[in-house]
Amino acid sequence: MSKLHDCFVSELANIYDAEMQLTKAFPKLVAAAKHQELKAALKSHLAETEEHVRRVEQIFSILGANIPGRKCHAMQALLSGCQECIDDELEDAAVICGAQKIEHYEIASYGCLRSWAQFLDQDEAANLLDETLDEENAADEHLTSLAVQIINLDAEQSEEEEDSETEPAARTKQPISK
Repeated sequence: MSKLHDCFVSELANIYDAEMQLTKAFPKLVAAAKHQELKAALKSHLAETEEHVRRVEQIFSILGANIPGRKCHAMQALLSGCQECIDDELEDAAVICGAQKIEHYEIASYGCLRSWAQFLDQDEAANLLDETLDEENAADEHLTSLAVQIINLDAEQSEEEEDSETEPAARTKQPISK
């Protein structure tokens, strides 16, 4: 086996653990989301994530390899950041930010894995990875669309409303000039 093949298997195990962590963590993100559109997008991506796990398992089967035990520390850190958003009860804009960080990590991982599979003449694996990569890109684009068209606007409006509610009180505390 080549070093690239070994790296491919190692990184495949890494993304497998990342996806497994996501299947456990996404329900918390869904519960934390306030907008129904965001909840629906996260629920939909959870179902895709479960399919991603199956595809990675299928790739290991194609390779005739067992799934090595490997912990994805990068995903652990990304999910920790998402948990902080939930604990701090931050707005949906922060939930989207955390979710997109996760998507970008997955896009980078699946992009590399697909390229390596192609180089290693693992066409079936490359096709499965390409399918997952397409779904990760679509999820990222959908989150961006939600952020731009709904979530960020709502966050800005609620902030403006809070500011306008506090302004009269602030004015009454200012000294009257002569």
